[in-house]
Amino acid sequence: MEDLVLESGIKKGITLTPGAAKEIKRLIAAENSAPDKFLRIGVKGGGCAGFTYILEFDTRKENDTIYELDGISFIVDKAHELYLGGTEVDFQQGLNSRGFVYKNPNASKTCGCGESFG
Repeated sequence: MEDLVLESGIKKGITLTPGAAKEIKRLIAAENSAPDKFLRIGVKGGGCAGFTYILEFDTRKENDTIYELDGISFIVDKAHELYLGGTEVDFQQGLNSRGFVYKNPNASKTCGCGESFG
């Protein structure tokens, strides 16, 4: 995916580390869902810092953009792109933490668990 910079200077686009891409491909294979289901990356209100990240399987909606990255198709609501521009999604398998980690340059604050931001 090419990097685009919005007028605000925020980098547009989401990147996946090799670890995240591998885990997402594993989840897609395990999900074995209907062809109209996509992986959704987004945000929703809530969490201790204001917003929580979304990573789930969902059907495409009118306001979604489809992205193709590392052989993975995923959807992002156009309204969420402002919050996610430049975000790197990683997957960690450490002893103390296991799961997806979001490195978001737009976050002014984050919580200790790394799953919410403001």
